Order: sequence, then structure tokens, then C-alpha cells
Amino acid sequence: MNRILSVIFFLSSVILFSACSPNNVTIDNSLKKYFDSAHVAGTFALFDNGQGHFTIYNLSRYKDSAYTPASTFKIVNSLIGLQTGRIANENMVIKWDSVIRKHNEGNIAESWNKDLTMEQAFKISAVPYYQEVARRIGKDTMQLWLDSLKYGNHKIGNRVDSFWLDNSLKITPDEQLGLIKKLYFGQLPFSKTTMDIVKKVMVREENANYKLSLKTGWGYRENGNGLGWVVGWIEENKHPYFFVLNIEGTHDTNIRVFSKLILMGILNQQGFFQGKR
Repeated sequence: MNRILSVIFFLSSVILFSACSPNNVTIDNSLKKYFDSAHVAGTFALFDNGQGHFTIYNLSRYKDSAYTPASTFKIVNSLIGLQTGRIANENMVIKWDSVIRKHNEGNIAESWNKDLTMEQAFKISAVPYYQEVARRIGKDTMQLWLDSLKYGNHKIGNRVDSFWLDNSLKITPDEQLGLIKKLYFGQLPFSKTTMDIVKKVMVREENANYKLSLKTGWGYRENGNGLGWVVGWIEENKHPYFFVLNIEGTHDTNIRVFSKLILMGILNQQGFFQGKR
């Protein structure tokens, strides 16, 4: 057991770093207009794996500021749940507990209030499903994996079923991008089957021109500001480009809508969606 843990910790020492340096970074301030149009602050980074090159807007926020991962943590929660057997596969159903839940805006979360498979819960970002997964994993096992992955500040706090939502756990955009890059290439300390399942449920769009895989996240900072994430990759001509978007606005900002609009606008400006990259 100790030998296995030693291997995990050795592998994790290089897991969440994106190798971002002044020599392979282009600062693109033209992207500021997308954030300004939505009246939000934020950062965006795109990593061209073939060229080993970053395009970044707001470098200091990208590298130096950490935030609650919100529902982007479902990537790691899924990986740990599958690896430990708490999730059998993407078709595993967790029964609805009959508690009627609401979204943060106050409207009833109808898509959550039903029996769901893991794949369904991931795609609609159903918080209750993944809270139950976290409870089944347990605090000690969850902490072991967060420590071995060096995931953000790897702090759980008092509750194993909400630490990724209540600002206990925090992660930088740079670390987020490093994680998804390692996931794509199968370089995280999980089985190939586990990582393949998570990559499968991350797919949002696939056609002849491109394949888009991502996970969104939405929450609030301690100061009440709304916070949004989109992390993932886009493949064109079988070549991956990894991205992370982080935005922040006032409490009543429609983070979910603006996150998508900003991401699609930036990717379009970068020349994606036409199959010509």
C-alpha cells in the first residue's frame, strides 16, 4: 500500500502544472472586449498542444488567483468515484431522495429532481447526485486523492458534500488547465477506463469540423460575487487545444449565459468551428 501511495504522490508532483513561461505565451488583450461586453472581470487561456503555446488574457488572474471550482469539480469527483467503485459506470443511477431543490435563481431544479445516471447528472450539473457520490467516497478517501493530486489548496473543510461549493476548496485557472490536459492524455493516476468514461461524458458537441468537450461551473465568492468557469478542450483535425475561462460579476450577473457567450466568442475569434485549424 505504501509503495502504491508513493507512486501516486510521485506522479502527482507534475500533474497540475501547465509549463507556462514568458517564452511560450502571447498576451491577447483583444479578448478584453468579450468580458467588458458582459460587465464581468476574468481570464481566458488557450493552450495549443502542437505548438506548446499559450494565448492568455489577464495573466495575473490566470496564474496567481484561486477560486472555488464549483461544478468543474465534478470532473475530479467523477474520477475518484469511478476509481473507488462508488460510481460503477456512467450508467449508474442514484435515486432521487424526493427533496425538491431549487437553482440559485430560485426556480425549481426540475432536471435534478428525478432519478439520474452519472452521465445525465454530469451533463446537467446536478449537485445532489454528486453530493451523494462525495458522501459515499468519504472524507478521508477524498482528502487522500486531493492531496495526491495536489488539487488546488486541497482543503475539504467541515463538509465532504459541499467543500467545492462553499469556498473551502480553491484552485487557479492555471491548475485547472493543467488538470484537463493530463486527463486528455491519460496522465492522471487513474485507470484508463476511469479517465475514458469522464472524457466521454464531457463531450458536448461533435461534428465533421470539431469536437468540443467541457465542464461548466457556477458559484459565489465570499464577497457575494458570482463566479463562473468553463474548462475543457476543442479538437480540430484530431489536434487538441485546451482552454479555461474564469469570469466574475455582481451577485445577480447571469453567469451561466455569459460564460457560454464569452467562450464561444473567443473560440470563434481564434479561428475554431470551421475545421481549418
